[in-house]
Amino acid sequence: MAFSRPTLTDLRQQALQDIQNGGIAGVTALLRFSVLYVLAMVLAGLAHLHYGYLDWIAKQAVPWTATGVFLEAWGGLKKITRKPATTAYGQVSFGVTGAKTVPTGTTIQITGALTAISTDNSVTANGVTVVSCAVQAAGAAGNAPVGATATLGSPVDGIQTTGSVTLAFTGGADIENDSDLRGRVLDAFAEGGENGNAADYVRWAKEVSGVTRAWVNANGFGAGTVVVYFAMDNVRSAQGGLPQGTDGAASAEARYNTATGDQLLLANALYLQRPVTALVIVCAPVAQPVNFVVSDLGDGNTTANQILIINALQDMFTRLSAPGTTLYQSAWTEAIGALDLDRFAVISPAESIVAANIGAMPVLGTVSFAS
Repeated sequence: MAFSRPTLTDLRQQALQDIQNGGIAGVTALLRFSVLYVLAMVLAGLAHLHYGYLDWIAKQAVPWTATGVFLEAWGGLKKITRKPATTAYGQVSFGVTGAKTVPTGTTIQITGALTAISTDNSVTANGVTVVSCAVQAAGAAGNAPVGATATLGSPVDGIQTTGSVTLAFTGGADIENDSDLRGRVLDAFAEGGENGNAADYVRWAKEVSGVTRAWVNANGFGAGTVVVYFAMDNVRSAQGGLPQGTDGAASAEARYNTATGDQLLLANALYLQRPVTALVIVCAPVAQPVNFVVSDLGDGNTTANQILIINALQDMFTRLSAPGTTLYQSAWTEAIGALDLDRFAVISPAESIVAANIGAMPVLGTVSFAS
């Protein structure tokens, strides 16, 4: 039976009752500002703090409730570490007169209050100079799309002060929160040792900053190959969680084409973990949008309910969809039904959603509402 921690009110009442029943001559009641009453309140407060500390100790004693450095310590027992924040990299371009270049270490301001630093001397050709940059502060906020405005922090002779992002800033991710880390730690304890099975590849993939979901297709490109699909729901939220880059293998893998972008980031990480003979090929799922038509909401056809339905469907796809998967009607019926609407009907899709091929992943398309 779980221990029921007494509340501060309970402790105060208990302390007052103990004093009144303690056999002190002449004490039958305690005035609010009496010495004994104040002492009772103080002792109850101290006891409440002790109970709180013991409660906190109990939470840190097991991985499923541990937090902060204590959770990291539990993860260390299974070689699971908190994903650090990572820096976004990209390129910006400026108009130029002659053969002028932007030197290494130049500060560049990017739309969104981002500050980037040039990592090398720019390359100038055809009246344009291209600068490779790294955002100064690590985190997902450093990711910037193509077309964002870039401004030189200090003027450079012969180069226009204002330019734009020509290669999206990618790779920025926030430090892993306790909830995500706890899930990986518990999975590691549940799975036991490493042997290169599918669960190991999924866990190795999720250890890479920005990766939130992963799936494995054994022998997907022939005997000896391991195809890993993955999603980056937070870093690539603007792209529906789909990685940006080209599919392929690690830069040190000579048996297959080298990946680029997000795929290369994961491929290089898996190359160090994989069994020595495995040819690991990292791929982004191919989005297969699925449009929904919801009707018969009656008086519940409000903007608020429409937003709830869209969020419920998006959550369903995030939880259940995977490359090559089939989603059954019961999945979206259950998702919308959990909203406790008076009534609803899903006109489309009218049957189960089947992925077009092993690499296609059903994702939420448009959601329209009919009367």
